Amino acid sequence: MYDPTVARLTYRALLGRRRALILMVLPALLLLIATLVRVFDASTDDVATQLLSGFALATLVPLIGVIAGTGAIGPEIDDGSIVYLLSKPLKRSTIICTKLFVAIGVTLLFSALPVLLAGFILVGASQQIAVAFAIAAVVASIAYCSLFLLLGTVSRNAVVIGLVYALVWEALFGSLVPGARTLSVQQWALALAEKVTGSGVDVSSAVSLPTAAVLLVVVTVGGTWFAVDRLRVLKLAGEE
Repeated sequence: MYDPTVARLTYRALLGRRRALILMVLPALLLLIATLVRVFDASTDDVATQLLSGFALATLVPLIGVIAGTGAIGPEIDDGSIVYLLSKPLKRSTIICTKLFVAIGVTLLFSALPVLLAGFILVGASQQIAVAFAIAAVVASIAYCSLFLLLGTVSRNAVVIGLVYALVWEALFGSLVPGARTLSVQQWALALAEKVTGSGVDVSSAVSLPTAAVLLVVVTVGGTWFAVDRLRVLKLAGEE
């Protein structure tokens, strides 16, 4: 399920100079804001939860997921270089799983780790806020990468669709239409953060934890399976 050569090529594509700079902007901004809040002695549990939920989970994690998930395979499909990879004696599931592992690793590096650091900068170990939101960022990163990797295999406009989902559906409709929150990865991740944090912390999700867990698994497994299936179709098209 993992091929080192595919992983190396994917890492090289995702961490090129321009893409790496883009990936570093939002984490650096989060850490800067957290540091400034702490320096000006404005850091409280409520401020930390608002920053980590309103900026980190709502903006940082999905945007990094879009860049890593679609970038792991989308450009290869667009320029046709995926045909060379498909010509190798590799299972399609191995290609997809390897690219998914790399995308998840990159997303965790540039989102979950900064979230953990920002949480500790803001409030230390208070109410397990830093750990709770880091765990939420981890599960959200996995789901986002699976979803956006699938988008990268089915559409040339995967980045645009991913941005619409992350910024319009989750951020806009999720705040205005209560029913839309059920189909929000952010809300699923918040359900886990709500469970981990202390009772005195104002963290809430529109989705119960059991429902969130099921939906996270469905999106991750289903997205990976459909991506593998789509790659098989691309193989047939290339051969024809």
